[in-house]
Formats: sequence, structure tokens, C-alpha cells
Amino acid sequence: MLFNSFEFLIFFPIVIFAYHFVPDRFRHIWLLLCSYYFYMCWNARYALLIFASTLITYVSGRFIEEAEERKDAKRKKIVLFFCIIVNLSILFAYKYLDFALDLLAKLFAVFHVGLHVPVFDIILPVGISFYTFQALSYTIDVYRGDIKAEKDFLRYALFVSFFPQLVAGPIERSGHLLGRLASLKKIDYEKAKDGFLLMLWGFFLKIVIADRLAIFVNAVYNDYTKYPGFLLVMATAFFAIQIYCDFYGYSTIAVGVAKILGVDLMENFRSPYLSVSVAEFWRNWHISLTSWFRDYLYIPLGGNRKGKFRKYLNILIVFLVSGLWHGADLTYVIWGLLNGLYQVIGELLKPLRNKVIAILHINRESLLYRLFAMAMTFTLVSFSWIFFRAADMKEAIGIITSICTVHNMFSVIAERTFYWIELGFWEFWFAVLCIMILFAADLCKKKKIVLRNYISVMPMVWRCAFIAFIICAILLFGVWGPAFDEAQFIYFQF
Repeated sequence: MLFNSFEFLIFFPIVIFAYHFVPDRFRHIWLLLCSYYFYMCWNARYALLIFASTLITYVSGRFIEEAEERKDAKRKKIVLFFCIIVNLSILFAYKYLDFALDLLAKLFAVFHVGLHVPVFDIILPVGISFYTFQALSYTIDVYRGDIKAEKDFLRYALFVSFFPQLVAGPIERSGHLLGRLASLKKIDYEKAKDGFLLMLWGFFLKIVIADRLAIFVNAVYNDYTKYPGFLLVMATAFFAIQIYCDFYGYSTIAVGVAKILGVDLMENFRSPYLSVSVAEFWRNWHISLTSWFRDYLYIPLGGNRKGKFRKYLNILIVFLVSGLWHGADLTYVIWGLLNGLYQVIGELLKPLRNKVIAILHINRESLLYRLFAMAMTFTLVSFSWIFFRAADMKEAIGIITSICTVHNMFSVIAERTFYWIELGFWEFWFAVLCIMILFAADLCKKKKIVLRNYISVMPMVWRCAFIAFIICAILLFGVWGPAFDEAQFIYFQF
């Protein structure tokens, strides 16, 4: 079931209505049933995988706490190791097995040894990477002593499967979300109002911006040899905005849905394209995953405590794993390593940059400098998105080659050929207008201006009129209508 589907428009009001009247002690059970139903709408059998991951991590947490009480450090480590291996093995089997066997076959081919590799063609369970990482973080937190093991299995099961953030995050921490789920209350009007406004903004990001840009991006990338380099540059820049609005839209809807139910989820995006460096970009993009890798991989590897070489190596390892987490393909590996290299090279060149800035007397806080830094960051990040979006390495290299030989920019602009790539003249400029609205909203967010607060204090009549206008705008200018297509969120595939 997709957030942007008619089924969800029926499902969620039913969830809210029943949730409000269910006694306090049964609310988590009601949400657990709703969460499993929500997930089973994709593939009912794969609910068994969530249950298996839930059961293994729950039992492991109890055993680890018991071993801690007995001061049995060895048993604690064995249980943690078992839990991590089993969960990652399930993830590997469903997501990486074919990729690993294909790499093995290519490795044998280098030595002229033929290897018959079976193709399993397993359907990837939706959101398996998200709920696996969330469940593992709980077990690790119990092992570290950061939290106590959850005694109520049903409440813990809800923590793993909570439907707003089940399939595409944000990846919540046990110390935060378990506490919220332990004190579920009736619907609060103020929180519900705030959550509803968040949902509207999320739908605008997904349906109006992301799905519209996807039309242009898909047309160019799916037949990239047909289009000149400048149009590939435009499609790449549009994809950078598309994936942001797609994923940010999902996260915003998820936060809004949870807030209506009285549960506060963590912020997952913080105006990333207004960052002045790639390192800052990654502190503001997919915050729940970035912080997960920091706390459960980068710091345990040594972080920045063991010298510069180890620090740079750890950064590259984290981004390599991040690339693999996103997908079982070399394009994702290159995408991850490229973003890691950006940060390593950026740190290595920092002394040189500082000298140049000092010699030229450049003010780092000036608007011109910050705009230049933002443009450079957007360019670097957008270039890496080519590997993320391309179907394979051959296509990625072909697109980059075409982009690097751009010599037709002015003719393309003069002929206005980009107006007619699926979108049309008015649709193209409406997309540009929407991007401007997005960046204006992100700028307000960066300045800590909460626009929802201004809407909330409007007189009731004006507020209702404004909300009705936004809903109509989403339905009218979105991809809804006679040819409505429930476009799946990009991050569902991870």
C-alpha cells in the first residue's frame, strides 16, 4: 500500500477512528495489526521475514540482558554475533545473493575459468534494509547498555513494524521510539493538525514535484543515446531534485502520519541542497541512515581517533557500505565511494582552500561565497547521482561521456527542444516554479522559520480555505486525474 494511493486514503481514516476509541492498553496492539496489514498489502508472505527479524532480535535482547546480569561477557558477545549474522544473512540472501554470485563468476572469468551461476530471481521484500537496520540497532543498544531490553513482545514488534516508517524510514532508534510507543494516548487536536499539514507538504513534494520531474528524467535516461549532452545535464539536475522530493516527501508524510497518532519521529532531511560542502550535505540528507552508520559502523571502526589515515579509510568504508546498502550493483558501490572520496579529498585540500581564501580576503559568510559553495556541492552530488540513476555501469559511462562533450547548449536552448520532452511547455515551467517553491521552503527551514506555525494561527475560515486550496492544487497539478499512476517511492526498492 502506497501513501499516494486511494487505498491509503481509506485505510488511514479507519486506523485513526479506531485508534482514538481503543482503550490505552490495547492501542499498540491495534497499531501492530494495522502495520502488518499495511505491509502485507505488498506481499503477505514477506510479513514472515519481519516477524522472524522481530523474534530473533527480541529474544537476543532478552538473552543479552540476562547475560549482563550474570556478568557473562562472553555469552553477550556470542548472542550479539549470532543476532547480527542471522539478520544480515537474511538480508544477503534476498538482496545480494545474485549480485555476489555474478561477481564470483566474473572473477573466475578473469582466470579463464568457467563457472555456472544459478539465477535465483528472488523478489526483494519492500523495506527489508530499513527494518533490518532498525531491529539490529535495538540489539546493539541493549548490548551497549544504552537501553533495557523490552519485555513486551507486542510493543517491540510494533517498534520494528510501525507502518508510517516501516518501508522507507526514517530508521528510528529504540531509545526514542520504544518510549513513544509505551505511552500512546488519544488523538491530540494540535498534533493532528500539525501532522496533517506535514502530510500535505509531503504529498506536494511527491505527487506535484517528484512525479512530474520523473516524466522528464525517465524520458531522457531511458533513451540517453537519443539526447544531446545538455539535456542529460538537465535530466541529471532534475533527478537530483526528483529523488530529494520523492524521499523527503515520503519521510514528511511518515512523520505527519505518526504525529497524528501521537508519535514523534525524527527529522530525516534538513535542507541538504543548501549545504556548502558534501560533508554538510550528508549531515542533512537521510539523517537517520547517516547517523546509523556513524554510531554503529564509523565510531566502532575507530572514527577519527586513530589518526588521519584511519579516519579517511573509515569514511571510505562507511560510504562503500552505504552504497551497498542502497543496492546490489556496482553503480551503487561507485556512487557510495565517490561520495566518500569527495569528503576525503575535501579534507585533504582544506589547508590549501584556507590559504587561497585568506590571500583573496574572501568572506566565507558572504552571500556570493555561499552561493558558489552551494552550487559546487550541488554539482558534485548531482554527478554522483548519475551512477545511482543509471541502469548499469555502461549506461553511466555513456551518460558521463555525453555530458563531458557538451557543445550544443545554446542550440538546445534556442530551439527549445527540452520543452517537448514528455512534459510540454507549460508543464516544464510549472516544474521549474515548483522547484523554486521547494528551495524557498528549504531556506525558511534553514532559517528556522516554521511555516506551519503561521498557518496554524490563521482564523479557522481562512485556514480551512487555505488547506482546501492546497488539496485541490495537489489533485489538479499532481499526476492525478484520468491517467493517474500511483508512482512508487524510489526508496521502497532498498
